[in-house]
Amino acid sequence: MPIVWVTGGAGFIGSHLVRHLVHTQPNWHIVTIDALTYAGNLANLADLKDAPNHTFLRVNIADGPAVEKAWEAYPPDRILHLAAESHVDRSILSPLDFVHTNVLGTVTLLEMARKHWKGRTDVLFYQVSTDEVYGSLAPEDFFREGSSYDPRSPYSASKAAADHFVRAYGHTYGIPYLISNCGNNYGPYQFPEKLIPLTITHLMERKPIPVYGTGQNVRDWIYVEDHVRAIALLAEKGQRGHTYLIGARCPRPNLEIVTLLCDLYDELTGARDSRQLITFVKDRPGHDFRYAIEPSPELHALGWQPQVSLHEGLRKTLHWYLQNQAWVNAVRSGEYQSYYALQYGERLR
Repeated sequence: MPIVWVTGGAGFIGSHLVRHLVHTQPNWHIVTIDALTYAGNLANLADLKDAPNHTFLRVNIADGPAVEKAWEAYPPDRILHLAAESHVDRSILSPLDFVHTNVLGTVTLLEMARKHWKGRTDVLFYQVSTDEVYGSLAPEDFFREGSSYDPRSPYSASKAAADHFVRAYGHTYGIPYLISNCGNNYGPYQFPEKLIPLTITHLMERKPIPVYGTGQNVRDWIYVEDHVRAIALLAEKGQRGHTYLIGARCPRPNLEIVTLLCDLYDELTGARDSRQLITFVKDRPGHDFRYAIEPSPELHALGWQPQVSLHEGLRKTLHWYLQNQAWVNAVRSGEYQSYYALQYGERLR
């Protein structure tokens, strides 16, 4: 039975991937590796507690001895590496945390692979990355395979560095790898600091919804289940040494997303005039204007295409948060409230 590590598997995207693999790959043993920092949450995997092909290990990927111990207990045949600090705003406040996890953590895993996978060709180090490594786009342009890296925030710089280390270890030490870069994910279980869950929770509480600048910055959106299906497919059939771009061709201005959520909330709950909660705040430093992805054509050839439209995905996401208030209350700790006050408290106009 192949052993597959999913690092960051108790986080937002990771938990969806773990759940997908446990249910679709009964002959794989899925090992969730997660340090359970603020965005990692075992409640995201509660429905898998009795799954015979799933194990959870609380491990910080930057802790070499802890990773070594986990490797001895469950030596992986594949590593699907999603563990990362991921919020740009937090990277602006504390860039060293992002270097520690995203760069040092990735290199720690690569060192374990170099040590234990010598000469093996039946293994895989899969680096799950972001479109933000490519920087900001001109209007109407798209990121494509071969686009140059141009990271502009501490977060994107840390992910770009990690991507380069994966390629370097593949070239230097022969570690089989692949990389995928994806746009903004949304869906159930997302920690409420990102735009969509932040908007939803503020709608539920009838609080001002902060929107940076004029709200015209563009992000490319994909429903999380569409993303994890692509990851699972590439983990089985992807070409080693290749970089894939995953996207739903859905670039939208942030203000359009927030406005649509306001209208959907009013439709689903009977509330009125939710758009009045939109509050424009001073823009964040170095805010990239536009991200948009041209998906790799090989994905279509392998049988993947996005299945959930933006409107359907936002409706499903909003409905989930409305039905899971207990989960929302549990994750919105004092630490999150302190962060929110620090990030937005002095920016409201």
